[in-house]
Amino acid sequence: MRIISTNLGKPTPIVWNGQETTTGIFKYPVNEPITLESESVAKDNISDRKVHGGVFKACYLFAKEQYPYWKEKYPNLDWDWGMFGENLTVEGLDETTLKIGNIYKVGTALVQVTQPREPCFKLGIRFDDQDILKTFIDHGYPGTYIRVLEVGQVQIGDEFELVEESPNPLTTQQFYQLLFTRKKDPEQIQLALENEALPQRKRDKLRRFLK
Repeated sequence: MRIISTNLGKPTPIVWNGQETTTGIFKYPVNEPITLESESVAKDNISDRKVHGGVFKACYLFAKEQYPYWKEKYPNLDWDWGMFGENLTVEGLDETTLKIGNIYKVGTALVQVTQPREPCFKLGIRFDDQDILKTFIDHGYPGTYIRVLEVGQVQIGDEFELVEESPNPLTTQQFYQLLFTRKKDPEQIQLALENEALPQRKRDKLRRFLK
């Protein structure tokens, strides 16, 4: 995996259900290294820290390879990297093989794969289409958040060097599908419960599906 774009956002005013708020989903490429901090990316905007940022969502990664699929669906948008609100656009990110819990060295930072992105209405605002939420879920390539184990800088061209492979086989895509499918695989639920790279509250919610 290799970084092809580093992206930052500023607070952008929006109106949702008659209420004024702001969002940081409008991110754009920057031609400079960015610093991955313990709960966020330095100089990036997080408007709602209840659902964004924090230890298990310090930085969001999205795959370069998914852009053609979405460009075809939304050809009239002004396309650039960062369209999905990702801090890092990454070449070679594959959710079907990327294990939750993998630890990587990238730039001077040490990071761990935590959880996939679950889309909210702000993605719909970014694409001017709330129907994108269902398509995004069904498509099954959500990107991933990472935990920052060691604060450091990353830049375009930096590669992710696998330092420790997760002993737990649960992939990012498997967990993503587990979150949204009605008929949940008990074996995958058990893998999620045992995976300490996932936030405890996520695991607690899944526990109720086990008989």
